[in-house]
Amino acid sequence: MGRISTEVRFPGATGAMLAARLDVPSGQAPRAYALFAHCFTCSKDTRATSLVSEALADAGLATLRFDFTGLGGSEGEFANTDFSSNVADLVAAARWLESAHRAPALLVGHSLGGAAVLAAAARIPSARAVATINAPSDPAHLGKLFAGREQDIRSKGSAEVDLAGRRFTIRREFLEDIAMQKVTQAAAGLRRALLVLHAPADTIVSIDHASAIFLAAKHPKSFVSLDTADHLLTRREDARYAASVLACWASRYLPEAAPEDSPGPRDTVTVTETRHGKFQQRVTIGPHRLIADEPADVGGMDSGPTPYDLLLAGLGACTSMTVRLYADAKGIPLTRVAVDLMHTKTYATDCAECETKEGKIDRIERVLRLEGDLDDATRAKLLEIANKCPVHRTLDSKTWIPTRLAT
Repeated sequence: MGRISTEVRFPGATGAMLAARLDVPSGQAPRAYALFAHCFTCSKDTRATSLVSEALADAGLATLRFDFTGLGGSEGEFANTDFSSNVADLVAAARWLESAHRAPALLVGHSLGGAAVLAAAARIPSARAVATINAPSDPAHLGKLFAGREQDIRSKGSAEVDLAGRRFTIRREFLEDIAMQKVTQAAAGLRRALLVLHAPADTIVSIDHASAIFLAAKHPKSFVSLDTADHLLTRREDARYAASVLACWASRYLPEAAPEDSPGPRDTVTVTETRHGKFQQRVTIGPHRLIADEPADVGGMDSGPTPYDLLLAGLGACTSMTVRLYADAKGIPLTRVAVDLMHTKTYATDCAECETKEGKIDRIERVLRLEGDLDDATRAKLLEIANKCPVHRTLDSKTWIPTRLAT
């Protein structure tokens, strides 16, 4: 299916701008939206986060992954954050998705992010299903990561700790906050489908945590063992396996994919808003389906060609077909034809052949690439034929476009 990944930013719970990436399926409207929370001190671009998000997009689910306040590309101070602020960032991300696209139907969290999505689910009513990957049942479990520094943190108010080779400032308030969290209670009151994925060999968060979450939760619930995997799913095959299982499981609890419309009349092009993103359109031509959109830098999702891209594609296709028909009819040894097209605006005074000399006009530059044993005279003739393609004639003539409201 393929996917398109777009960088986005939105305000977090404290107002700091959070860096995010939205992975959407290419060539079709998303079936639903998912929200992914990364592990403690990780980022949206870690392997597990990226692969799971991409796999969900391949399964038709648009997925937002973002950096919590003070991490990755997000603004703010990590030292001023805690578990509760992460949960609040998740809620802010869900609200942004709802306002910009569609509210998330699936919540996914890795490690501490898994505990966070369990805690946040009650505040995200659109979520139909929740999945955790190597998540702790008790965030206070993080305390062991600060071994030797916990006393300093409590007595001095804060201290620097080394986590995975990076230095982070941990405050007393952080320890107090995680001590108050009741993740198993959140799991017990989830009222949504739950998938618990956990690696039995995880040395950071033991399998006992997965058991506690699973036993606390009510059905429907599922458990999948990630054999051979480590806590961060650093082996690509382990991350891909977790992602594929998650995508398959989630499909059972999410909205059904929109059924294909019955083919419309072959001589009518129908363009309909998908309501996914600001500009995305579904183009239906008989049995054929296309997606049109705008680039991210103008507010679109870049999930399909722009209207002008489609215009150039029509001209290019018509040009190539016209040249091919002529070459075959005349027995010309043309092995392949390709057309490159570029659209710009230019001043009318720059066009020697144009009647008008005021303001700007549209300029479509068309470059033919002809392959085969062709002499100069033949190539010149094929260029002449290219200018006679029907779409070219339509664009080059006055066109009548009567427009009315449907009855």
